[in-house]
Amino acid sequence: MLGFRRSRHYCQRSLFMTVIPALRPVRFLAVLSLFWMGTVAPALAATHPGQDELVREVARDTGKSPQALNALLDGAKRQQSILDAISRPAEGKPWKDYRPIFLTDQRIDGGIAFYRAHRALLEQIGRQYGVAPEYLVAIVGVETSYGGNTGKYMVLDALVTLGLYYPPRATFFRSELKTLLELPDNHLAGPLDTLTGSYAGAQGWGQFMPSSIRDYGVDADGDGHIDMRNSLPDILASVANYFTKHGWINGGPVAARAQPDGAQKPLTVKDAKPQWSLEQLEAWGYAPLQALNPGQPSSLQTLEGVNGPEYWFTFQNFYVITTYNRSPLYAMAVNQLAQAIIAGVHQADQAR
Repeated sequence: MLGFRRSRHYCQRSLFMTVIPALRPVRFLAVLSLFWMGTVAPALAATHPGQDELVREVARDTGKSPQALNALLDGAKRQQSILDAISRPAEGKPWKDYRPIFLTDQRIDGGIAFYRAHRALLEQIGRQYGVAPEYLVAIVGVETSYGGNTGKYMVLDALVTLGLYYPPRATFFRSELKTLLELPDNHLAGPLDTLTGSYAGAQGWGQFMPSSIRDYGVDADGDGHIDMRNSLPDILASVANYFTKHGWINGGPVAARAQPDGAQKPLTVKDAKPQWSLEQLEAWGYAPLQALNPGQPSSLQTLEGVNGPEYWFTFQNFYVITTYNRSPLYAMAVNQLAQAIIAGVHQADQAR
């Protein structure tokens, strides 16, 4: 075997040395260049891990140019600050610390002013989709302070970073990156490589992920463009459409306080989806503090309040809010902000 290897190496070397003299210097350099391009260059083509496969999928599914897609992705950067941000979400706080972030006088007053300034539009969309307008206001209030802070990160950077460099949630974010690359231009608020948003890649006043823009975005102003950053009709109608498509009940309750009797049955609640009747929860030791339909499907949330545990009956509309953001803290903040806003609007109406 050793002799065979030596012989083969010798034959290859002899052939190479035989060919070289026959080549002019320029032609020799060209051959070496082609050799390098065929062996080394492909390994250096992709800027990010998994980029080649992603580009192939998007090009196959949409017919978009692989060269153009690679150019977009080559311009995106892995951002350590994004990886740091996703490791410390606000939803990791207890309710007593989470609530003060969103239930401030400034945010409540801003919501009242926003509602009054855009009342006709809000109430028209509310009637059309069957969603109480104050909840549309509360969503954009919690998400972006009524459009005042829609995010500083490049959306491409965010989704490339989380989709290609963050294994714990790579499946979800890679899917969102693929969807972003597949969206038609009239579903975006501008050129794809100029879009900014949250560290998670959410865009616009309502902080829609690419799949939500695709599935629930609405061209409410009729200009042929879904613009989640510059068109208030599109923004509010898209949020309302999202709620309706997820099962919002027009006029239905969202949450109500519950009072445990001290011997209440401990409950393990995996999510906010209604699974028991109020009557059943009351039999287990949780009494309502207001008149409610005893047959109403509900769930129970226990939150860590300033003065100890808070018990809340939650209903289908609360669950719908958690499909926007899975945290029950988020849903409760939206609910309480909405209630504070509509109370302030009614108070202002009475003062006129």
